[in-house]
Formats: sequence, structure tokens, C-alpha cells
Amino acid sequence: MSIEKVREYFKQFGKENAIIETEQSSATVELAAQALGVEPARIAKTLSFKTPDSCILIVTAGDAKIDNKKFKTKFGIKAKMLTPDEVIKFVGHEIGGVCPFAIKDSSVKVYCDITMKRFDSIFPACGSSNSAIELTCDELEKYSNCAEWVDVCKLNCNEL
Repeated sequence: MSIEKVREYFKQFGKENAIIETEQSSATVELAAQALGVEPARIAKTLSFKTPDSCILIVTAGDAKIDNKKFKTKFGIKAKMLTPDEVIKFVGHEIGGVCPFAIKDSSVKVYCDITMKRFDSIFPACGSSNSAIELTCDELEKYSNCAEWVDVCKLNCNEL
């Protein structure tokens, strides 16, 4: 199970017991927000995009969407999501539990979007459709081996 890989990954930081497992599904932003009792924007969703050789992961706030123009300007490629099979192949987690921790392919780079920086803490998944961990943005950057903070999203609302 992917959650066990993530739990093992977090042992190096002494955070394995900080993983939250809910009885309800947390497979979508809305379900995760309900299960954790937080606003949807604080759910850190991990999106996976094709690159010529592998993929990149963008971790962003739950109320954000990829801005195709910003994405192409930053990465030089069109924002094309991986298929579910490709997600498993490169990332090692199934859709609904995709996270930037314990990634299968070491060539996968993780980027964190600035839309999360407005929160003291956010909740990324931990490899299963009913798990999460509460982290500060600094902790997310460290534990995800974030390559850099990027500005490739737009918010669904008018705040930032």
C-alpha cells in the first residue's frame, strides 16, 4: 500500500505518527476538507503532468487551478495530465492519494505553488484515498524535496 510507503518515508523525519487516516474518503478536495474539518482551499492537491521523459508534480491549494499560460511559460511544455496508469508508473500512488512523498521514480521533480503560502498549514494526501498530514509550507517544501516554489496557478476565487 502506498500509505505504508509514505509512513516509512516519514520515519526519517520522525513524522510517521502525524499521518491522519480518516474513515471517510479524502480522494477529492471537497471530500478531504469534509473529512478533516477544514476549508477546501487548505487541502494541498498534487497534480501530475507529463514531461518528455517523466513527469512533474505541482502541489497547489485546493481552490487553485493550473493557469495554462503560466505553466507553459515556466516549464516550456503544455500542461498535460498523466493518465491513471502513468501516475502509478512514475509516482507510485493511485489517483485520490497522489502526494509528493515516497515517489517511485527519483527523476520526478516536485514544485510547490505559491497559492498555499497564504495558510499557516495545509493538508496534502499521504498515498491513500483516506489519508493526509498537516504541514506548514516550510515543512512541505522540505519533506517533498521541492525543486522550487512556482506561480503557475490561478484561484477559483478572488482572494490571495
